[in-house]
Amino acid sequence: MTRIAIGGFLHETNTFAPTKAVYDAFVHGGGWPPMSLGDAMFQATDNINVGMSGFVDVARQQGWTLLPTIWCAASPSAHVTKDAYERVAKVIVDGIAAAGPLDAVYLDLHGAMVTEHVDDGEGELLARVRKVIGNGIPLVVSLDLHANVTPAMVEHADALVAYRTYPHVDMADTGRAAARHLALLLTSKQRFAKAFRQPPFLIPISWQCTDIEPCKSIYARLAALESDAVPTLSFAPGFPAADFPDCGPSIFAYGRTQADADRAADTIANLIAGHENDFDGKIYAPDEGVRYAMDRARRASRPMVIADTQDNPGAGGDSDTTGMLRALVRNGATKAAIGVIVDPASADAAHRAGAGNTIKLALGGKSGIPGDAPFEETFTVEKVSDGKFIAPGPYFGGSRMNLGPSACLRIGDVRVVVGSRKSQLADQAMFRYVGIEPTEQSILVNKSSVHFRADFAPIAEEIIICAAPGAMPADTAALPWTRLRPDMRVKPNGPTFAQTSKS
Repeated sequence: MTRIAIGGFLHETNTFAPTKAVYDAFVHGGGWPPMSLGDAMFQATDNINVGMSGFVDVARQQGWTLLPTIWCAASPSAHVTKDAYERVAKVIVDGIAAAGPLDAVYLDLHGAMVTEHVDDGEGELLARVRKVIGNGIPLVVSLDLHANVTPAMVEHADALVAYRTYPHVDMADTGRAAARHLALLLTSKQRFAKAFRQPPFLIPISWQCTDIEPCKSIYARLAALESDAVPTLSFAPGFPAADFPDCGPSIFAYGRTQADADRAADTIANLIAGHENDFDGKIYAPDEGVRYAMDRARRASRPMVIADTQDNPGAGGDSDTTGMLRALVRNGATKAAIGVIVDPASADAAHRAGAGNTIKLALGGKSGIPGDAPFEETFTVEKVSDGKFIAPGPYFGGSRMNLGPSACLRIGDVRVVVGSRKSQLADQAMFRYVGIEPTEQSILVNKSSVHFRADFAPIAEEIIICAAPGAMPADTAALPWTRLRPDMRVKPNGPTFAQTSKS
């Protein structure tokens, strides 16, 4: 019987964000399933869009015996605390060590974790696991498309397999791909050659979307290059908000021979280099974007959808800035809705006031983001909610959400989804759970950068991107970098880090 130890530990770290990920953030999970230990992992991740779910599907088909350790994830934020990292890492490493004879290990990781004490959270974890299992046991890992892959990660894993969609509708599929690659390793008894490339420029997350160019064509070419000679090939555009030397895009290929792996990796690296000009696009200022959306909405039959990209909780924002709300109110937008503004105190006050009553609040703006502040106004409480609902759209894939005490507030003809826990607004259900029907609005403002497209593109007249104050600048060159590689360009066709650090 083939015995596979499994575990998961996911966090996307924005080192410039205002709030760190403590242990309790992994216990709760935010928009992810809550922390689960041992066999409880199977129920927690069953039939939802996460890598572990897909891996388990294939493992069961293969008849493998699975030995679970822990699975947990937390919403993107600043650094993972040393306490949280060491507590979770210990469960994974000790669990693998105690599992007895093993044939392989699979880990469901993100790939962009930075901790208070370790730059490369995944590389450190893989090194610890490798020390326990030795060099003869295959170690396979699924990664997020936004992984900042490091040389240590490539060294210690036999295969890294990254998502190919952003919005990430293929997280479970990536777990399945990792399982298929592991099956190939186990049956062939062959270790594949590795090729690793790191393109020399940061890619802003808004232009990493795989539904639009240039990533749409890049990933199509990548899929076509996979073959018997190169069974696994990945491109991770990276998460461009982690201030350490290996932040940025990467390509990693696994081939029957070193020449096979090198050829595939170089093909994708050259393709990316040729598209550097295309990793950019139009970003609107708040008032400019709202006025454009209002003008288009007069002739549109479907909602105009605006990404409040710089306060994306999926990139480390606290989801509480008020710049886009102010722009909606200031410009007299009608049939407009924005969410989710995370403010537990305001949500509690709305519950105490009750539906149908008015309440004066200092809403949001509590993260200390420069240029942002609480929005002090009188609102009508339209509906309150306990924050529990199912998110059935293609990104969350049926996840059971719990945003804590929540409310729909109205000011003029603008409605605001207020919650107590953060998760990026990437599902239409995140409006509906407080009584807002998204398809009936003229303008929707989503605190998300790209993931929302999976569920909102089918109902949108047009999608535009706005940059109000927030923790994740749409322009990567605007971040106060201190530790990138000297030759890394801080934006497509921009100056290198060495040039900016001297200025």
